Amino acid sequence: MTDTLRFSVTGLDCANCAARVETAARSLPGVTAARASLTAGTLEVDRAPGGPTPQALAEAVAATGHDLAPLGAPRDPAYARILAWVVALNLGYGVFEIAAGLIAGSQALLADSLDFIGDGLISGLALAALGWTARTRAQTALAQGVFLAAMGLAVLAGTLGEAFRPELPQSALMGAVGAGALAVNLLCALLMMRHRGGDASARAVWLFSRNDALGNLAVVAAAGLVAALNSPWPDIVIAAAIAALFLASSAAILRDARRELAA
Repeated sequence: MTDTLRFSVTGLDCANCAARVETAARSLPGVTAARASLTAGTLEVDRAPGGPTPQALAEAVAATGHDLAPLGAPRDPAYARILAWVVALNLGYGVFEIAAGLIAGSQALLADSLDFIGDGLISGLALAALGWTARTRAQTALAQGVFLAAMGLAVLAGTLGEAFRPELPQSALMGAVGAGALAVNLLCALLMMRHRGGDASARAVWLFSRNDALGNLAVVAAAGLVAALNSPWPDIVIAAAIAALFLASSAAILRDARRELAA
């Protein structure tokens, strides 16, 4: 006979994050199953009699840079306001980066914009959907997942098309916008870091900032290589890599949403 514990999880914004949280929970003796949901920002853990306590689960998950809280615990209004600013910054810069990518002829900028838009939509759903039913959250997440997957496929298709008729992107604009993306990610990290306390929260902010910054730096590096080599191929290669990683996260969102709708 097993029972199920349910938690909210901070900072679930990619498939790898969810996988790390699930692995950490399953590593404890007595845990028979663990399911982390990107769509709802939750973790469900099935445990056998005598299995780990909620505190033990929280400590195991904290090592991945995420915090657990009992599902339904009230959210700090100040934190919600900060998160709303972070959502707005992500969505706003994502739209700007799409426009800049089209002007510069850079597939890497278009691919990098997916990260901003994906983070903004996922965090926005977590912020807005607290009072919604589980089915409504899942339906909304399914629509988001389809939209994000379509964007990712469009960018990947454009990147593959560019490989057959490569044109040199505007490396200066590409590098400037990539550097701006890095600045926005650091600003979001600063906003969250100044508000959130605790070692696990700090690690979470660092992990997310690091992952996003690596993508931004890859775009800046590609811009430098485009200028140095006078070749569009660095832009194409980086765009394909970013788009492929994004599509993996979109697939995880769709998987979670379908699983929750079927439950």
